Amino acid sequence: MSTSSSEPQIDESTLESSKSTTDVKSEDPNPASGEETETGDGREEEEEEEEGECGFCLFMKGGGCKESFVAWEKCVEEAEERKEDVVSKCVEATVMLKKCMEAHSEYYEPVLRAERVAEEEAVELLQEEAVGPAMERERKLKEAESGAESGSGSSE
Repeated sequence: MSTSSSEPQIDESTLESSKSTTDVKSEDPNPASGEETETGDGREEEEEEEEGECGFCLFMKGGGCKESFVAWEKCVEEAEERKEDVVSKCVEATVMLKKCMEAHSEYYEPVLRAERVAEEEAVELLQEEAVGPAMERERKLKEAESGAESGSGSSE
């Protein structure tokens, strides 16, 4: 059977509708081409660009945060080209994108949910890394104490 119908699903129909929504909402990359006859060229160019894009990118651009996502994407590309730290360089673009996604949470819920799960897993992993060595030391101490108690006939 299918999954719960209340949760938005990212599938081919979503991607197709996001593609057509992107075409409708898109701004002409050439502001001088206000004529309808020239708009076709801009769309054709945009469609060619979209063909090489991943489903995630198409989904992100299909919602209300297209501009924020494109700005974030450009920031990441620039940082990578210049071999800069992406996190520190793009913190502002990331915050703006996250706020936009939260404002349009109905559409972006699958991504927001995945982000929450990843964050929870990262926190758990960090806690395990921090607590793990301490617990291991405590276990060894208890073993040593119980070993000393069982062999308590010899004391140094």
